Order: sequence, then structure tokens, then C-alpha cells
Amino acid sequence: MNAPARPPPVHAPINQFPVENGELVVGDLPLTRLAARVGRTPFYAYDRELLNRRVAELRAALPREVQLHYAMKANPMPALVAHMTRLVDGIDVASAGELKIALDAGADPHDISFAGPGKQDAELMQAVAAGILVNVESFREIAPLAECAAKLGLPARVAVRVNPDFELKSSGMKMGGGPKQFGVDAEEVPALLSAIGRAGLAFEGFHLFAGSQNLKAEAIVEAQRKSFALALRLAEHAPAPVRFLNLGGGFGIPYFPGEQRLDLTPIGDNLAALVDEAKPKLPQACVVIELGRYLVGEAGLYVCRVIDKKISRGHTYLVTDGGLHHHLSASGNFGQVIRKNYPVAIGNRMSDAAGEPSSVVGPLCTPLDLLAEKMALPHAEPGDLVVIFQSGAYGASASPQAFLGHPSSIEVLV
Repeated sequence: MNAPARPPPVHAPINQFPVENGELVVGDLPLTRLAARVGRTPFYAYDRELLNRRVAELRAALPREVQLHYAMKANPMPALVAHMTRLVDGIDVASAGELKIALDAGADPHDISFAGPGKQDAELMQAVAAGILVNVESFREIAPLAECAAKLGLPARVAVRVNPDFELKSSGMKMGGGPKQFGVDAEEVPALLSAIGRAGLAFEGFHLFAGSQNLKAEAIVEAQRKSFALALRLAEHAPAPVRFLNLGGGFGIPYFPGEQRLDLTPIGDNLAALVDEAKPKLPQACVVIELGRYLVGEAGLYVCRVIDKKISRGHTYLVTDGGLHHHLSASGNFGQVIRKNYPVAIGNRMSDAAGEPSSVVGPLCTPLDLLAEKMALPHAEPGDLVVIFQSGAYGASASPQAFLGHPSSIEVLV
């Protein structure tokens, strides 16, 4: 006898935004009113209260000794960065452009770190002049940093970004283990530490980032324990005591059908044990967790308007004024091997029952411009508002907004 067919997987509950009178509410505003206030679609909206809530949840789950840094590459919108600066303990930047935003937002230079495999000499000069911490990712960076320090009469604060000899299992993007452009291979780090000491750079610690977008707590725990053990071994070769130990992040959020939310409890328990272990072994070290997507991803929506409804050989297409040029990741063209749908809704028809499967497409002249494929959505007409959830990270700034000459999206913090 054949086993009964399993129902298709569904998205994890997306309930962070309330619904009133059939409309999503963002920052205490009904979606249609927010759209009128913004002035046009498409736009991204980020909810301040959801940002506050996510940081508070993390603070409650993690040991109080662990510092929380925001990796602003996830979302560098200036107003959002300014808001996050007041919530977290530090900001991690990946370019001089991001550094300017962080400084303008009021971040303390002492609590800003700079990572990236291709830092230019001019960027290193800006970093030393600002007094931020530079995560050294190659032997080449040592000489220009020493030169900058000499010219400015300032210390060049550095940590070593280590490419570990392991990877974060089950991660969406692996940024450590094996050959990588990021950091310095763990086996080469002792020689790098010696060179840092000879150059007179102000060594402060290590940065280990094994991967990102992980929903398995046990994998994150394993990576953190291995990262800590590696840092202990490398500290024996350091030219100064370790004062900064960035164990990276990797915390994921659910995007696709079948995914479940990350359980913070075992991660917090593990970090508490590592903090206790660090006290006698690395007594001056501050343990840092660096998160981007996890802090901001679920607090953001992408909103576009239906401008046409087309039936092609029995299938419904909702044609919108948004598309892959604004939200590349939702189109499946930002790292997905097999395209999957983000959570999508008709934001002004939240109380309506789902109808026949529809596809949401944009106005671009390419079949890649697909925001939702054959999803069971409520009946929609031109003028309705399509909403893509989980859009607070790697959205506007990670998309080719100049593609085909269409208007760029707006971003608002509400």
C-alpha cells in the first residue's frame, strides 16, 4: 500500500507584523497609509520596534559579558545604522564608504572594526586616522598599516582575521575552511603575528567567521567551540595579550518553506561556558558576536504595487513595479542554487483567503524578474500592494538598482 503523500512544506510563521482590518501594520501604520506617506512604490520599510525587540531577545539569551556587534553590510541604510548604533556594542564595516556611514551615525571609533579581503591603502589610512580596529587579512596589509601609523603618529589597531581549518556546517555561505579569499590561513597566522610584532602594530586579537545563514544551533555551537580552541592556540604566538575575540555570527533566519527558526538557548549556554573558560586563559579578552542578517532581516519588508494582471494559458501573473533590480535575493539570483519563494503576501488583503496559484513578476524585460512563483495568494488586482517579508537584510544595497533604467527603490525606517 502506498504511503499517503506528504503535504508540501510551508513557510515558518511570519507573524512579527500585526494585521488590523485586513492590512499589515508597520511601525503602527496601516500599509496603505504608509505607502501614501512614502509617496510611491516600490519601497523598503524597516520597523524600529522589531529591531529593538530582536536585540533585546538576544541580550536575554546571551551572556551579559558577550558583546554584540552589527555587521552593517547586511543593511547600510544610514538611518537604520544610526538606530542600531544605539542598540549594539559595536559596528563592523567592510569598506571606507561604510566607515563614513558608521562614523556619521555616531558609532564610537573604538568599537568599529573593518573587514574585507581587498582593503586599499587609502582605506587603511582612513581606518588608522579614525582610530578603528582593522582585521588584517593578508601579509600585504602590514606594511601600509605601519606606514600609516608612522605618518599619522597614531597606533594602527589590528586584529587578525583567521581562515580556520574547519567550516560552519549547514551554513548558507561558507566563509572559512579550505581555500578562501577571506582572512589568513590558520597555519600561516603564527608567521603573520610575528610580522605584526616586528612592524609595531597594535595587536588586539582575532576575528573568526566560519559562515553565515545557519539555522542549526548545534552547528553554530560546534563552530564557536572550534573557533575558541583555535584562538587559544594562536594566542600563544601573539605579540600582545588578546583583548578582542570575535567569534563571528552565522545566525540564520527562515526564508523558505520547511525552514524553522533558530533556537538560541543552546547557543547562549555554549557562549556562557566559553566566557567562563576564557576568564583564566584569555583574561583580558572581550568575546564578541558579529551579526547582520539576524539583527535586521526580519524587521524589513519590500513593498511593490500591482500594475497589471495577466492570464497566460491559464496561469495568473501579477505584474508589479518592483523586481529583481530592487530585491535580487528574492528573485533567486543572489546565491540560490534552486530558486525558492520568500514569504510573500498581498499586504492590503491579509484577511482574504488564498486563491489559485499566482506568480509575481516585475517590469523588467527578462524572465529572471520573478518575485514569487506559483504561490497561493489572495485574489489581487492592479493597485494592490505585494509584500515580501524577511527583507531587512541584503535587499536594496545588494541589488542592481540601475538595471534597465527603472527608478530605484525608497527606504524608510518607521
